[in-house]
Amino acid sequence: MRNLAEKWPAAPDWTTAVLNKNGISVRTLGGLSQILVSGDLTAWSRASGLAGEGVGAGAIASGDKYMVRIARDRILAVGERPFPIAAGWHEAGFAVSVVDAGLHVFEIEGPGLDSLIARGTALGPGQASRSASVLFAGVNVLFYRFGKPDRARLHVDRGLAPYLWEWLEQSPVL
Repeated sequence: MRNLAEKWPAAPDWTTAVLNKNGISVRTLGGLSQILVSGDLTAWSRASGLAGEGVGAGAIASGDKYMVRIARDRILAVGERPFPIAAGWHEAGFAVSVVDAGLHVFEIEGPGLDSLIARGTALGPGQASRSASVLFAGVNVLFYRFGKPDRARLHVDRGLAPYLWEWLEQSPVL
């Protein structure tokens, strides 16, 4: 049987892989706790202590735990430590799913970030959206800025991370 994996490049070692070109650096962030919350987000906020709607595309998130808006009734909660809320359905009206292993996180930083955003998305670099869910380089990602305007995070399905890395390597902006 033919080995179709031979035509694909090997995935990089995410613990050490870094791109640095044209004032932009890209690296993988590991160790973040990521949970998908669906349902009554007001009840989730009361249970978790995280207030607000969550940041959308282009907006700036900050802190050691925060929320990223996906849809009217869905957010991704991200934290440096695990959240103290159990996975599963909660009688208050929301469901929690742990997605730590399902989403790969890239952090992109530098003064050329807006050029990369313009190249990878239809979203204008200065624009913001209520939802962080956008197409970037042809794949669905969660995109938002973190801490400051020239730093962004992209959450992508783990299986698509090698493709996105290769796209970033070959981007003329980088």
